[in-house]
Amino acid sequence: MIEVSNLTKTYGKKRGIDRLSFTIGDGEIVGFLGPNGAGKSTTMNIISGYLSASSGAARIGGIDILEDPVAAKRQIGYLPEQPPLYLDMTVAEYLDFIFDLKVPAGELKRSAHIEEICELVGLKEHYTRVIRNLSKGYKQRVGLAQALIGNPEVLILDEPTVGLDPKQIIEIRNVIKGLGKNRTIILSTHILQEVSAICERVLVINNGQIVADDKPENLSSMITGDRKLTVRVAGPRDSVRKILRSIEGVRFADVTVQAEKGSYDFLVEARPNVDIRKPMFAALAKAGYPILQLKSMDLSLEDIFLKLVEEKKKQRDPHNKAPKKVPGEVALNVSGGEESAQEAYASPEPPEQSEEEAVSPAAEGKEEEI
Repeated sequence: MIEVSNLTKTYGKKRGIDRLSFTIGDGEIVGFLGPNGAGKSTTMNIISGYLSASSGAARIGGIDILEDPVAAKRQIGYLPEQPPLYLDMTVAEYLDFIFDLKVPAGELKRSAHIEEICELVGLKEHYTRVIRNLSKGYKQRVGLAQALIGNPEVLILDEPTVGLDPKQIIEIRNVIKGLGKNRTIILSTHILQEVSAICERVLVINNGQIVADDKPENLSSMITGDRKLTVRVAGPRDSVRKILRSIEGVRFADVTVQAEKGSYDFLVEARPNVDIRKPMFAALAKAGYPILQLKSMDLSLEDIFLKLVEEKKKQRDPHNKAPKKVPGEVALNVSGGEESAQEAYASPEPPEQSEEEAVSPAAEGKEEEI
């Protein structure tokens, strides 16, 4: 539905975006993630036809936005960061005006179409109110409504929840998720939680270039190359450790802390693309050592984003030196490998301590109950 090929935009000697290429299929909700100044809005403006590219092409439904802008724009609903509202109009007057601008005569029934959109975005009870008097959250809904007029197949949303309070953010996110059931949506944001909550796929942009393209849940394994679990097992420490290390696909396993009397927490690292949960459960059950808790230690989206951006900086600066390693500083570094884990847990008799003491804040990943 959206195809971007080698898109470049220069401002004098500075490149806002640099040879961007990606495709977005029908019905996908894609997060376009990056820090301020990364090139998100520039890309959105080019795709929507607001800006022209210095080179490359952007196509909507196979139509080049520069070669046939009218046909391409008819497939696009665009909500810029600042919604294009006329504050002295009522919601009804504004949407009526947008309908006249976007919809050819006789193509859609005006009243039924506008009523359907207001129902969809939750504006039905505010239809006669002056836009100036609406809260920021409802002004954002009016912006979404104007983007939906004409039933576009593609929605381009640039920072749709910026400046909203937490309640309004949740409401707008729910509206966007509902809209994504039968539309292609590209959502530009620098809010990491937004991507986790709404998007099925993430494009990460930094300094005008794509640095990652994957599903949110796959980005962690893409960076770390493995999967790490913490498992709490009731049983003798040495026996449990021996069983865990014998499981096929386990790269590393060792105790981290005595959680409670008779049970221990273990860090278990799987080899790339290996799911060890079922064989681990079977092996421990056979030995009579019950699993009391099992958690994934995948990187959070925040960790992933920072790591991708930092990695790109290192590639751009060949003289950048890695920071000196402080022994024991990162006990459970989710981006580290076997050596870091072995160093952290070389002690054969770890002291009894709380789980919070065992895992430094800098090393914590996003833990999800399994």
